Amino acid sequence: MHNLLIEGLGVQNWTYILVGLTFTLYIGIAIWSRAGSTKEFYVAGGGVSPLANGMATAADWMSAASFISMAGIISFNGYDGAVYLMGWTGGYVLLALLLAPYLRKFGKFTVPDFIGDRYYSNTARLVGVICALLVSFTYVAGQMRGVGLVFSRFLEVDINTGVIIGMIIVLFYAVLGGMKGITYTQVAQYCVLIFAFMVPAIFISIQMTGNPIPQLGFGSELADGSGTFLLDKLDGLSTDLGFSEYTEGSKSMIDVFAITLALMVGTAGLPHVIVRFFTVKRVKDARKSAGIALLLIVILYTTAPAVAVFARTNMIETVSNKSYASMPEWFKKWETTELVVFNDKNNDGLITYVSGNAFLKGADGKFDFKSPNPNTINELYVDNDIMVLANPEIAKLPDWVIALVAAGALAAALSTAAGLLLVISSSVSHDLIKKMINPKISEKGELIAARLSAVIAVCVAGYFGINPPGFVAATVALAFGLAAASFFPAIILGIFYKKMNKEGAIAGMVIGILTMLFYMTKFKFGWFGGGTKADWWFGISPEGFGTVAMILNFVVSIVVMKFTAEPPKDVQEIVENIRIPSGAGEATH
Repeated sequence: MHNLLIEGLGVQNWTYILVGLTFTLYIGIAIWSRAGSTKEFYVAGGGVSPLANGMATAADWMSAASFISMAGIISFNGYDGAVYLMGWTGGYVLLALLLAPYLRKFGKFTVPDFIGDRYYSNTARLVGVICALLVSFTYVAGQMRGVGLVFSRFLEVDINTGVIIGMIIVLFYAVLGGMKGITYTQVAQYCVLIFAFMVPAIFISIQMTGNPIPQLGFGSELADGSGTFLLDKLDGLSTDLGFSEYTEGSKSMIDVFAITLALMVGTAGLPHVIVRFFTVKRVKDARKSAGIALLLIVILYTTAPAVAVFARTNMIETVSNKSYASMPEWFKKWETTELVVFNDKNNDGLITYVSGNAFLKGADGKFDFKSPNPNTINELYVDNDIMVLANPEIAKLPDWVIALVAAGALAAALSTAAGLLLVISSSVSHDLIKKMINPKISEKGELIAARLSAVIAVCVAGYFGINPPGFVAATVALAFGLAAASFFPAIILGIFYKKMNKEGAIAGMVIGILTMLFYMTKFKFGWFGGGTKADWWFGISPEGFGTVAMILNFVVSIVVMKFTAEPPKDVQEIVENIRIPSGAGEATH
């Protein structure tokens, strides 16, 4: 009787229950830990334990791109998708070892605050604020699209309504709790998202290979006794349908290098991750929490390639050359969201799924589902972003597991969105209003300004979520490119090169971000005459161009610095002191 009751609830009811429970938990934590001062709002009072900060950093770091989209990209691009895996993981190591402890010792609330003080200039601070807003808004657009995707499928509302529901939830706990509320909410969200990612992966690994460890399962023999390895089977399925071998790459080496490096250095310049290291008491704690976060991140990142292989194999076997009428319920449900679209070109009732775009693209660069592509026999469009979410359904796992994945995806998207909104609001209230426009503003006034700017930021983020520039991971990759092009050189030179002056840093940041914006808008949105893959500069995609813009930033910064005055002696002394451990690793601030 008990089992019948559980089975009878259905996916939608399970989703309402699990999402409702997790949202209640997040809102309860926000009310319990609401911020009463600007220090609590910006950096949680600076007293978070390394373990809690490590978990919060991992949740902040693993966004909808990591949870929903990364395995989806690897699933469709195979070996080529691994650049996201390498770039994002390597970038976190770079951030933890190279920047976090020094920035913590500098003791500022935000990245623009560091840039303004290190380069002794309000102009530098203003450039930092503009760059932080550009990076954060581009990044948060991806999160809001992730929220919309989950709501549209599992609560059966349209994507736009899903985005609006997500906006209201984030607004509540980000505006009320500030960094203090967000930190403890993110600890809960890490637990939800990692459980939600791992449970279906373990289930499917056992189902397909008999191995309960997904990281080993996707390199194992199939459990059907055929003696075939799973990856060999997927290679065969892929080539039979005209796709390239799953385990072979097609990207040029320079593009692989550029994307990986752009993601790595972009990570190290992400303001919402950097600010997490200001929430602990000591420099030693910043190092500890970075190490803990890395271990917690690795759990998901080493599992994603396995999830990608499981999902791709099951997807091909379920749909390829099968009757449309016999398609399972999950296929019909995803069709309503237009993230899976079938057009029976030859009217034979079978789904022909082969290489090539099933539909033509419209003037906006998006697929027009009313215009079948006459140049290919492919009849099926599958969006990258559904693979992780649809994976448990394709594998016929229990309804509660399917609903758990929905709750996990929302936890991933909302945790990062909240961190980004805090960066946006603190950039406006602390760096722009308090440090530049009205230095005499009261603490209460600053807190009101921070909360108001968070409200405006959520509305803008919601607009981008409803009108996204691409699928989740592509949008997020562009944010990393912007961070690489603007912040990374200014932060690295600011910490490790005491002669770096304000003129060089400002010129470098401005040239870097403008070059990246030009390239991104030209090849992603068709501005400035647009262009195709054949027109890419040096054969580098927009996702990888942050590397070129970053190098340009370094060159411009150093050249301009050579022809302008040295920084004041007191600034040079601050830079010297940042790198000297004081006492037994205690922070001086």
